[in-house]
Amino acid sequence: MTPVQTTPETLSEAQIQAYRQQGFVKIPGIITPEEAEEFRQDAIALQGRMRSLHSGPIFTQLVNAWRESETMGRLTLHPNVAGVAERLAGVPLRIWHDHLLIKQPHNKAATEFHQDRPYWPHTNQRHSLSAWIALVDVPLERGCMTFIPGTQGRTDLRPQNLADEDDLLALWPDLAYEPRVTLPLRVGDCTFHNGFTAHMAHANDTDIARVAHIIVYMDAETIYTGARHPVTDPLGLTAGVTLAGEMFPRVGLSA
Repeated sequence: MTPVQTTPETLSEAQIQAYRQQGFVKIPGIITPEEAEEFRQDAIALQGRMRSLHSGPIFTQLVNAWRESETMGRLTLHPNVAGVAERLAGVPLRIWHDHLLIKQPHNKAATEFHQDRPYWPHTNQRHSLSAWIALVDVPLERGCMTFIPGTQGRTDLRPQNLADEDDLLALWPDLAYEPRVTLPLRVGDCTFHNGFTAHMAHANDTDIARVAHIIVYMDAETIYTGARHPVTDPLGLTAGVTLAGEMFPRVGLSA
C-alpha cells in the first residue's frame, strides 16, 4: 500500500480545525519513509558527537541538531513540515529549535505529562507548536505520545518535571479525569501539538531505539524575555529583542 502523503496544499480544513480545537493533530506522511530512514541513520550517528541535554533513562536529547548536521538541517528546514505548521498555527513562524529525542531500547521510563511552553523564554507570542516526526515506526510499546485534548488554553503554569508522573496533576488536579488520546505513528508520520497542550510519551519496551525528530516553531514576532534557556544562554542576547537571524530563521509559506 502506498503511504499517504500530506502537504500544505492537501492539508484539510478539518485537520486544521481539529488541531485548533484539541491542541494537537496527527498528520500522516509528513516525510517519506525513504527520507525518514536517511534522517534516522544521521540521528544515530549524531549520538556519538553531540552531548545530550538530558541525563537519565527517559531519553537522549540532542538540541539544535540542525546546526551540527547538514542532513538534519534538511529535515528541520523541510518546506513540507514548515508549510503545514504555518497553516495550522495561522501566523508566520520561525524555528525556535529542534531536538532529537531518542528513547533507547527498554529504557523503562516514560516522559510524564507536561506542557512545553512554560520552559521557553518567550513573550509577545501568538502561537507556538511542535512537529514530532517519527523516524521509525512508533507503536504504543515503543514510546508514542498521549495528549489531553483542550489543555492548550491553560497558560499560567510553571515548568513541570518530566520524570514526575504527579507534577502536572498536582498543579491541575482536574486533568486526572480528562480523556486522553494516544497516537501511534508509522515511520514518516507526524503529530503537531500546541506549546501549551499537555502530553506525555510512553516508555520504550522494544528492542529498537525510538527515534523522533522534533521541530519547534514560534511566532515570527516572539521576543526574548531574558530568562535562562540552553538555546539562548550562549548567544549573549538582551532581554526585549526579537528572536531572529540565522539561529531563528523564518520558515513556512510566507517566509
